[in-house]
Amino acid sequence: MTLLAPERDRAGRRPARRLSTTALIYLALVGVLALGGAAVALDGGNLFATANLVDMLTRTSLTGFLAIGMTFVILCRSLDLSVGYVAALSSLVAATTMDGQPGNIPVAIGLVLLVSGLIGAANGAFVTVLGVNPFIATLGTGLILKGYLDTQYKGPAGDVPAVFQQFGYTRIAFIPVSTVVMLVLAAAAVWFLRSTRTGHHMYAVGGDVDVARMSGIRTKGVLLAAHVLCAMFAGVAGLLLAARFGTGSAEAYTNLYELDAIAAVVLGGTLLLGGRGGVAGTVAGVAILAVLDTVFNVMQVDPFAKDVLRGAVIITAVALYARRQLDRTARRPRFTLEGRLR
Repeated sequence: MTLLAPERDRAGRRPARRLSTTALIYLALVGVLALGGAAVALDGGNLFATANLVDMLTRTSLTGFLAIGMTFVILCRSLDLSVGYVAALSSLVAATTMDGQPGNIPVAIGLVLLVSGLIGAANGAFVTVLGVNPFIATLGTGLILKGYLDTQYKGPAGDVPAVFQQFGYTRIAFIPVSTVVMLVLAAAAVWFLRSTRTGHHMYAVGGDVDVARMSGIRTKGVLLAAHVLCAMFAGVAGLLLAARFGTGSAEAYTNLYELDAIAAVVLGGTLLLGGRGGVAGTVAGVAILAVLDTVFNVMQVDPFAKDVLRGAVIITAVALYARRQLDRTARRPRFTLEGRLR
């Protein structure tokens, strides 16, 4: 029998290799930087001035922590709408535990990760054990946290010592320390997804949970782990909020951080249907949103117009991803037993 051979076109050529979605999103990032720089230059400014670079990188940190965690749950075809509330609660837990004492910092960090991890475990249990839709389950968790924050805290609380505030404000040249930490955690997340069994199982669960289950994967455990990781990354975002404000902020959830995180994940090429994407693309998506925000601020674009433009960019990007996926499916190489075109 002749070996199977990929289909060629009529000229006998094999189909050209196409760039991955992650490569495309980084090319898009370069394009956004170039176009943004040109637009600001025409307006009489310099997008790449030190102050603007610091602003862009600072914006990536908070959204980056949340978006990395959100990537895990979206890859598993789930969602977490409670991360903004978890971040707000975590900032209060951190600030009140530190209480101005540098010696309390390790305890505060550990407590934040414990509390946020337990919230993530609860979200995962609602989805996997009770069978609640993740949208409803995490929205309900967020509302519970909102009620607690609104009734227990009427304003800022706690005191973050100056040494920990450096996490939010210290820079290495023009690169904020918080951005460095975010990139280190992003690299760890990339390794986790590519090199660990649980990471591979997340892709499998997102691709088809029934097939994953029949393959011997403990799908409930994988989904639970994704929600725990997502909430813990939100806890890290809460630590950053506490460092920047110097206190806990009960009203931080009003900034709708969860929507920015989801937008960054989707913009980075991770499918909302799960099973495809990754943290590397998410980081680029976060960077694109940060560049756009900085450009709009430098050019003093109206806030309403800014939201419209951000929304248009996200919709366009997702539409292009969808079209690319349809084209790839339509042009998938076919095989014949004789290695010839059918």
